[in-house]
Amino acid sequence: MNVTLRQLQVFQAVAATASFTRAGAQVGLTQPAVSRCMRELELQMGVKLLNRNTREVVLTEAGRSLAGGLQGALDELHAVLQGVQGLVTQRRGRVRVASSPTLSAHLLPACIARCRDEHPELQLVVLDRIQQQTLHSVRLGEVDFGVVVDPGEREDLHAQTILTESFCLVLPRTHRLARKRQLRWAELAGEPLVLLDAASGSRRLIDRALAEQGVQAHVVQEVGHATTIFRMLEAGLGLSVVPRLAIGPGDLGEALVQRPLLPRVQRELMLVHRRNRALVPVAQVAWELIARVAGELQTRER
Repeated sequence: MNVTLRQLQVFQAVAATASFTRAGAQVGLTQPAVSRCMRELELQMGVKLLNRNTREVVLTEAGRSLAGGLQGALDELHAVLQGVQGLVTQRRGRVRVASSPTLSAHLLPACIARCRDEHPELQLVVLDRIQQQTLHSVRLGEVDFGVVVDPGEREDLHAQTILTESFCLVLPRTHRLARKRQLRWAELAGEPLVLLDAASGSRRLIDRALAEQGVQAHVVQEVGHATTIFRMLEAGLGLSVVPRLAIGPGDLGEALVQRPLLPRVQRELMLVHRRNRALVPVAQVAWELIARVAGELQTRER
């Protein structure tokens, strides 16, 4: 049975007015269109619903049965549709955001707290994933959007840069290079390096910077988390190049220090979602909030 909502609405109007002409005026159709709609409804249901003479339209027993239950059903359907429309237009609901561990740890907690304060009916759910998994989740539509380091190739994504930051050198306080206030990339030649692995969005940028500065990298360890890097440096395993945002309060402790690297090499942090797939309003609210918090963070860091 392929009964349409429009057919039921027209039937409801006919039942209420006992006239094809008056029903047509109520639903915005001509009398012939109402008549055709009723024939199609009876054909789909396989039962006669109306008896029509020159003076009036009379419901059959089947017609009276349908009319009796139809009002409540249409009211319930209208309430459901209104509820769904409310999810689209109101700032409520759950927004799923994928993000790399570094960004999840050092940017998104402030965003979640701000969201809780400003939009208590919006739940910001963070999926902590490496860069490639984040991009994969965005492309498959498993999340509303992602927070990533500039992925380079992104023709299928809509991207907005929300923060730009530089890389710095982290090293033991007792290392000879720690006596300098800033260092050049070239001074890393021959030094043992503990770096983020290739799954990180930053590794591509670090490798390119080392190559452009003519440094033949001596990588002794590759790990997935900045916290692991810091503990390895404390153990005397080498130096590291990390983005500034990877260093949270207290991460370096007493044993490690950070120094700016020259020339400055920057990475762009971006919000991304699938191109040609607009965000629903509630996700757009979360997108704008994260962009705003990131902008405030960048202003404080300057």
